[in-house]
Amino acid sequence: MQKPKGTYDVYGEKARKIQYLEKLLASLMEKYHYQYMRTPIFEASELFHRGVGETTDIVSKETYDFKDRGNRDMTLRPEGTAGIVRSFIENKLYGEASQPIKAWYLGPMYRYERPQSGRFREFYQFGVETFGSNDPALDAEVISIPVNFYRLLGLKGIKVNINSLGDNDSRNRYREALLDYFKPHLENLCEDCQKRYQKNPLRILDCKVDANLDIMKHAPKLQDYLNEESRKHFDQVKKYLEALGIEYVVNPNLVRGLDYYTYTVFEVEASVEGFGSQNVLCGGGRYNNLVETIGGPSTPGVGFALGFERLLTALEFEEITLGDEDYLDAYVIPVTSDQKCEALSLTQALRLSGFQVDTDYMNRNMKGNFKASTRFLANYVILIGEEEIKSNILTVKDNHSKEEFKVALADIVSFLDHMSAEDETYGCDCDDDTCHGHCH
Repeated sequence: MQKPKGTYDVYGEKARKIQYLEKLLASLMEKYHYQYMRTPIFEASELFHRGVGETTDIVSKETYDFKDRGNRDMTLRPEGTAGIVRSFIENKLYGEASQPIKAWYLGPMYRYERPQSGRFREFYQFGVETFGSNDPALDAEVISIPVNFYRLLGLKGIKVNINSLGDNDSRNRYREALLDYFKPHLENLCEDCQKRYQKNPLRILDCKVDANLDIMKHAPKLQDYLNEESRKHFDQVKKYLEALGIEYVVNPNLVRGLDYYTYTVFEVEASVEGFGSQNVLCGGGRYNNLVETIGGPSTPGVGFALGFERLLTALEFEEITLGDEDYLDAYVIPVTSDQKCEALSLTQALRLSGFQVDTDYMNRNMKGNFKASTRFLANYVILIGEEEIKSNILTVKDNHSKEEFKVALADIVSFLDHMSAEDETYGCDCDDDTCHGHCH
């Protein structure tokens, strides 16, 4: 048995990196005052057809569709926004007193597409969605989240591309201009773009096949068709981005690949050496009509999503390490099997006191256990033998300096707390990556 094509297993170092990213994002969302939301992995197919859009490649080519035992049409979610919007409507969050509603999510998505570097059929996305405010400052805040996240990780060459699709009036006028412009050139466009011509000509500008054609380069610019209200909104977004210290580039051809966007759209990319053309790390924008399209009250919204797979690839190319190594505060060793119960009891007590602790489950001898404590990067080894049990005095060894301490059983928690505090205060300046501040 093998995993399905386009999927991957998470374990070992990769699992540690992903957990680090998840914790960092959860912490960042607390700072931004966003609340966690989770929606089902599968939903009614109609939700994605209405929400994401019939003309998108996702719905027309890439969704995992199936009928359940009740003969209902279901789809594995290809993106996170539609499900969050459905939840927003179904749970009547638009009626809550605290507005705007600011949510974040993290989980697997599914698209049946050709697997390639950084792109899988099962992939993980983090995203935020906000509802209830049309304030351009919220657009700027949403854009700031991935930018600050990438800065925290140490990624360099971060670039923000922004554009405005305008309101319905602006989009309709631009749509007519595109229909007039592309009509004489239809035979020069790819098969997909010929279909998009009737359904959603803005999507022609997002085509990767025809991107280098002269007719694409000289197509009408959306900025020329924005009405005063749309232009004012976009100018305010740029003003607020500047106030947040976020550099941006206005890209008039940026339309994004989903039908529901209005006003601001954006992408964040990184100039990563060896990353190739697939350098866009996340994207999003405003969707003021989406809640109403799915059946809720007219409600403005703005959000974005970023994929873990492409981010992990970027971090690998940039040789960026994530957090500390997976180490233990202490490793508890029973001298013989007769002290196994006491070792387990102490291990549990230390864990419940907030320490990272493990013990021997392989019935190793003393030499093997000391080697295991080194492999596990344990800061301290705690020995429990017959003498330790009789006297209630534990033997504690510093796994780095090899210094030995005698610590009363009742004082072991305060001892580890004290030593941990000293490590943070003094640190070290050695070149040993496994030292963790103990050589002082």
